[in-house]
Amino acid sequence: MPASEQETHLEKTKMSFFDHLEELRTALMKSILALVLGTLVGLLLGWSVVDYIQTPLREALVKFYQGQAREDIVARLNQMESEGTDVPEDIEGYAKSLAEDGMAPQDFYFDADELRRALKLELPAKEPAEGVAPRETMIRLRGFKPLEDDPRLNLISTAGHEPFMVYVKASLVVGAMIASPFIFFFIWDFVAAGLYNNERKYVYLFLPISLGLFFAGAALAFFLVFDFVLEFLFWFNDKMGINPTPRINEWMSFVLILPLGFGVSFQLPLVMLFLERIGIFTVDVYLKKWRVAVLVIAVLSMFLTPADPGSMMLMAVPLVVLYFGGILMCHFMPRPTKSTGDGPKEDKSSG
Repeated sequence: MPASEQETHLEKTKMSFFDHLEELRTALMKSILALVLGTLVGLLLGWSVVDYIQTPLREALVKFYQGQAREDIVARLNQMESEGTDVPEDIEGYAKSLAEDGMAPQDFYFDADELRRALKLELPAKEPAEGVAPRETMIRLRGFKPLEDDPRLNLISTAGHEPFMVYVKASLVVGAMIASPFIFFFIWDFVAAGLYNNERKYVYLFLPISLGLFFAGAALAFFLVFDFVLEFLFWFNDKMGINPTPRINEWMSFVLILPLGFGVSFQLPLVMLFLERIGIFTVDVYLKKWRVAVLVIAVLSMFLTPADPGSMMLMAVPLVVLYFGGILMCHFMPRPTKSTGDGPKEDKSSG
């Protein structure tokens, strides 16, 4: 459509300020309705979601306590060997096998007389002891407990309302994810009303790209970055000699913040294209300043992720790739010039 016809079309479809407010109100009402419907679906899935989002943490806790069990078994067997007790030839292999089998060592104390009676051993005649025997006179024996029965693997709540709030929060998140394509569409549809016809196609092109980048960033955080983050944090716990006891509410907040940061940061190519379209940057500037951009990405990745280098690299490397992807988008989707008829022509008439 020529520029003059586009301008004529826009003149015919111009709305007053209050008409724009009405259109905005309609778009917001549709978005809220989509969020409410999505949340209703989320309430049905909330239980499964809360259980599922604990999976990375539980796996990290199992790995942490397996390592702790292996170290404990090795230390005990080395002590027994130094005392002249027979131990397995491959102490490290034996300890690793027990730990990977999910067996955690645990010491128990038994009253000597009670233990002899239980084992039906002959006891020398003596006066029965009064009260409970002191621990110094008890026999210490090493036992094992399956890790799946270890209460340390369960997340805790420190307030009666926490589990309910976590369920509601998870349902809202699921509802927002289900409704997000519709919400984005309603908002972009409102924006598109004020654009030329040839510009509207970019709205419907960028919408799926934006959603795809957001979900790709969130998926990367949940399925890959969490492992590096938890491994680093639990390694630090181990160095400090502190056993982790995670709270479900704090973990839920962490699960939401990190994927959200990844999802938003993955919008980089579209932000670059937008800045190029409004004339703030050009493709040449993006290419000349790529070293500065990589440095900025590295610094932002350091602040948007925990302190471990693994998660920082998992954010920085994809963002660098997306930066050059943004340059390609700007190159192959250049800003329309006034001579192409894609926008309003410059008014050359003199005042």
